[in-house]
Amino acid sequence: MKHDFRYFFREGIRNMFSHGFMSFAAIGVTVACLVIMGTFSLVAYNANENLKDLQKENAVLAFVDENLSDNEAKALQSTLEKIPGAADCTFVSRQEARDSYVEQYDEDDLYSNLDPSIFRHRYVIHLTDAAQMQQVVSNLEATPGIVKVRADEAISNGFLTVRNVASLISIALIAVLLVISVFIISNTIKLTTFDRRDEIAIMKMVGATDGFIRWPFVYEGLLIGLMGAVIAFGLQWLLYEAISKGIAGSDTLQLLRVVSFRKIWGPVAGVFGLVGILVGVGGSLTAIRKFLRV
Repeated sequence: MKHDFRYFFREGIRNMFSHGFMSFAAIGVTVACLVIMGTFSLVAYNANENLKDLQKENAVLAFVDENLSDNEAKALQSTLEKIPGAADCTFVSRQEARDSYVEQYDEDDLYSNLDPSIFRHRYVIHLTDAAQMQQVVSNLEATPGIVKVRADEAISNGFLTVRNVASLISIALIAVLLVISVFIISNTIKLTTFDRRDEIAIMKMVGATDGFIRWPFVYEGLLIGLMGAVIAFGLQWLLYEAISKGIAGSDTLQLLRVVSFRKIWGPVAGVFGLVGILVGVGGSLTAIRKFLRV
């Protein structure tokens, strides 16, 4: 088995270099498809991360019963923090609410003498997932001591819609590109096997098994896929870093947060390697199948 492995591997390398242009074309197609799929995937991933950040800014306000004392109002925090879906819970006193209102709206000192007693103690609650907003609001309204809850569910639903649409589009594009990649690589390798069709026919006639004939092509596809994945990964890293620097240096795109590639290079490399191998081997098996029917 060890001898067979070395033979098949050696034959795979020989086949790849004996048809240099075709192998180069197959590697080029693999690189192009992986970079395109990787770019769409990383755009979708960063969009999802930015949407999560925006969702966290979409807070729910829970107003405390004005009949409760200051201490009783503050004591509600431990109860509110236990509500499922609440990421954090911040107490805002009447005085703090008054100061915030004056700072935001008092341009001409009209509210400088505004009495804090007209405001209510409140809690600002951020969510772990905007999809849970309705349930969180229901739990808050059912909490003793909370008399009113204000939440902008339209914004929350908008965030969810954008995230879901972006994910669906990305998945659809990646699926289409994956199918196209297998098809193109299969046809590219078919051209290399076409030159050896007489050799394959002779081997079949002298009793060579399908597996013995097939394995060198499988290794050839494996090597093409791996080489394409390595090159594509390097290009994707360079492209990602260039785009990240461009966004960081742009005044109009400062609100966007781009995840550092150093934090995600491991999963990206794993996916590139796996897809490259599957596409290369799958293309080889598809290509050689026709020529084994002798």
